[in-house]
Amino acid sequence: MGSLGNYSTHNAHLISDQTIGKVITCKAAVAYGPGQPLVVEEIQVDPPQKMEVRIRILFTSICHTDLSAWQGESEAQRMYPRILGHEASGLVESVGEGVTDMEIGDHVVPIFNGECRECDYCKSEKTNLCEKFRVNPFKSTMVNDGKCRFSTKDGKPIYHFLNTSTFSEYTVLDSACVVKIDQNAPLDKMSLLSCGVSTGLGAVWNTANVQAGATLAVFGLGAVGLAVVEGARTRGALRIIGVDINVDKRIKGEAIGITDFINPKDLDKPVHEKIREMTGGGVDYSFECAGNLDVLREAFLSTHDGWGFTVILGIHPTPRLLPLHPMELFDGRRIVGSVFGDFKGKSQLPHFADQCTKGVVKLDEFITHELPFSNINEAFQLLVDGKSLRCLLHL
Repeated sequence: MGSLGNYSTHNAHLISDQTIGKVITCKAAVAYGPGQPLVVEEIQVDPPQKMEVRIRILFTSICHTDLSAWQGESEAQRMYPRILGHEASGLVESVGEGVTDMEIGDHVVPIFNGECRECDYCKSEKTNLCEKFRVNPFKSTMVNDGKCRFSTKDGKPIYHFLNTSTFSEYTVLDSACVVKIDQNAPLDKMSLLSCGVSTGLGAVWNTANVQAGATLAVFGLGAVGLAVVEGARTRGALRIIGVDINVDKRIKGEAIGITDFINPKDLDKPVHEKIREMTGGGVDYSFECAGNLDVLREAFLSTHDGWGFTVILGIHPTPRLLPLHPMELFDGRRIVGSVFGDFKGKSQLPHFADQCTKGVVKLDEFITHELPFSNINEAFQLLVDGKSLRCLLHL
């Protein structure tokens, strides 16, 4: 798999000072309605304003959150036309007034959960949310002026998505949502750090702080679930049980590090009962990566009485509430949610990228397909069919 190394020798042709301060015409994949095929067409991208950055996207991939948004699962979050996408990597094309931590040509990854470093949230060690730039699926314009930086060729606005909108050759982001990484990091693989890998692995390292010898159950072996597995492997977990109704996920799971696989369809009892039998009372940690409340209950009940710890990573669009009775929390089990793996993006992601580059974390297993950007609808279908973890699109 090819990687882009030093900017000055490999990527100089991708950035030109002739575009600075001007509107750029480029290709983007635009969503015009729920479930409608994305339209790859020419759009216009405005220059960055104060504390904004315009970046040239080189690689982008598709996450289940993009899939849910494209399908319009949450009617309240529907907004069209819109440029989706939030996992990517690229180069800084230009910076707006006030941006001092990045310059033209820097290698960067966008993050949907920004970090301004100035608000009370960013200054607190208790959260990785930012008061102004935290993840917000309802937000569809820029913070500065409430307007879009994208438009159709006839001047109609195209809405933003998750602070990022990476399904475009060029995109404009608030600088709080752009992370500078080492020039020698492989940009193709670094796109995974924008969401899936950081979310799953961070949930193990940061949220749960899993220690060597622990036992885990991972419900849902998509990219986030397998990132949990990878995080558990790096921490020296003793037993990692993967749970998925897609039997094909077993092979990939075992390649990354699961020690056991359970297909709920093969059982004549609830999954949590099987896991309790296998582990002598339950696992130390469970991770719900499916976005299904029934699965969440099984994950919660699969943990050990007295100290079980469940982390919610799945996106739950349904109006149903938690399937727990408050008294069930009196048995010592705890349940928490984790956003972006509790990583503070701008502060902590560069070090994580270095760890990935040095081989502490294996990223190759997550990229199962590669396609040109023009084939983006094919890439969506691969994810719909459960055939891909991450399909890397080359722009």
